Amino acid sequence: MTAVTTTLSSSPALVPVLARGALRSPFKRPQPGVDFTGARLVLPGLRVDLTRLAAYERVCGFPTGEDALPLTYPHVLGFPLAMSLMSGRDFPLPLLGLVHTSIDITRYRPLAAAGTYELAVHVDRLAPHRRGTEAFVVTRLREGDAVAWESTSTYLARHRTGREPSPPSAPSEPGASAPLPLLDEWRLAADVGRRYGAASGDRNPIHLHPLTARLFGFPRAIAHGMWTVARCLAAHGTPPAVRTRAEFRAPVLLPGTVAFASDGIRFELRGTGEAAARLHVSGRVDRLTF
Repeated sequence: MTAVTTTLSSSPALVPVLARGALRSPFKRPQPGVDFTGARLVLPGLRVDLTRLAAYERVCGFPTGEDALPLTYPHVLGFPLAMSLMSGRDFPLPLLGLVHTSIDITRYRPLAAAGTYELAVHVDRLAPHRRGTEAFVVTRLREGDAVAWESTSTYLARHRTGREPSPPSAPSEPGASAPLPLLDEWRLAADVGRRYGAASGDRNPIHLHPLTARLFGFPRAIAHGMWTVARCLAAHGTPPAVRTRAEFRAPVLLPGTVAFASDGIRFELRGTGEAAARLHVSGRVDRLTF
C-alpha cells in the first residue's frame, strides 16, 4: 500500500506532539511482525530560523555565522514531522521508550542557511529486532527538484519477541576493533541537555534535569544522542558531499567527561577514567565521489 502524502503549511509544534505520543503510549502493545504504512509528511517552502540555527551551532561546536547548514541540522528540522508520525494513533509502537539507535546521513552538496527547501518525512518500514521492533524513519531535504540531503534513523521499541535475544554481532568492518587515536577530552556541563533542547526543540525530560531523568530510570540527565553525534562531527569535520553513519551505544550522563577519538574516517566518543572502556557513540565519515 502506498503511503498518503500530506502537505503541511508549517512545522508541527513539538511539545504537543510529544505529549500526545506519551498519552497514547500505554495503550499500544507491539507484537512481533507488526507492520505500518503511514502518511508521508511534506513541508514545502521551508526557511531556516537563523537565530535558532546560531544557538544550535554554538551548543554543538559548529562555526557560527556561515551561510551553511551543519550536516546534522536537517535532522532537527525534520524531527517534529517524524515525531508527529510516530505519535499518531495508527503508529503501532509506543513513543515512550523508543530508543534512537542509529542514523545514516547523506549530504549531496552544501546547504545554504538562507536557502528555501522542501522537507519530507515518512516511516519507511518496521522490522523485527532481537529485542523488539525497529522503525526506519526517512527524512529528505529537497532544493528545487533534487534531493540535497537525506537520512535514515532507526528507533527501537523493546518488547517480547517470543525468542531468546541473541548476543550482538561483533564488528565486521576490517580494523574496526583497533583503538582510535585520542584527540580531545570534553568536560560536559550539567546544562548541555537544556541548551540543546532549547536550540533543537527536543525537550525530552530525560535530558533536562536529574529529577525528571530519574523518573525514567537514569541517575542523572543524559545528553541527547543527536547532540553527541553533532559534537563529534563538528570536531571531526565533514566534506561538502559526504555520507556519515553513527550508532548510539550508551547514554552520556551529565555532567561528565568524555573522550573524542578519530582516525580521520572513523570516530568514537568514549568514557574517561574508570569508565574509559565504555563506548557511547561510534561512526564514520566518507567523502562522496561522483
